[in-house]
Amino acid sequence: MKYVLLTLSIFLYSNLFSQQRLFKTYEDSVQLIQDANLVVANFVERVNKIKPVITQQPKAILNTKPYLIFYSSRANVINLPLWDQVMTAQKGFFNQLAGSESQGKTVFGLFFNGFYLPHEMGHALQTAIQKRDSSLYRNEYFANEVAILYWRAANRTKELEQCYRYAKQFVSQLKSPVPSGADEETYFNTHYNELGADPFKYGFFQFNQFIRIYEDASLGSFDDYIRKYLDK
Repeated sequence: MKYVLLTLSIFLYSNLFSQQRLFKTYEDSVQLIQDANLVVANFVERVNKIKPVITQQPKAILNTKPYLIFYSSRANVINLPLWDQVMTAQKGFFNQLAGSESQGKTVFGLFFNGFYLPHEMGHALQTAIQKRDSSLYRNEYFANEVAILYWRAANRTKELEQCYRYAKQFVSQLKSPVPSGADEETYFNTHYNELGADPFKYGFFQFNQFIRIYEDASLGSFDDYIRKYLDK
């Protein structure tokens, strides 16, 4: 009976999030935050069913900053951006690589009002169990793995495929900032602040990680991945 109820619960959540509006560029900030907090609550519930480790549920808030989307560990909040409040230079990054203003706006919605929400919840999970890696690169890789597996479990494969196509398009235009012969992870960790100030450099790493993880057939399911991570 418990198995039937769990299966039904997962089905209902998958159906719910297949109907949610995320993965689009919001004009209504209230709706954005409402939709985001539904995902936050689902993420917490799903993890805690495996092992009750997130004792304080994070909260999604509107707070448009140059970082676009980020988790604040002290306040335990996920800061979300609104397209209309994003700096002109950052909009230019999306518009240039996507090929037009309308496509740039679309890409922003797919990633920053969609994909990266459970990515930040991955960082929240690391904080909750005090398991941050010493490598900033590996922290980002972990969070990207979590996000892709979460959205697959939530039946958002169509949107992930859109993200993948845009990530490939962007990477084809971005020059690697890593000097020839240098180690990518070491360079990322050493130059993190410099990279974070330049979307063309930081984007190279993020979109490359997305592509690698999306194409990795060995990851398995979200629940199995989290279970293994918590048992380490």
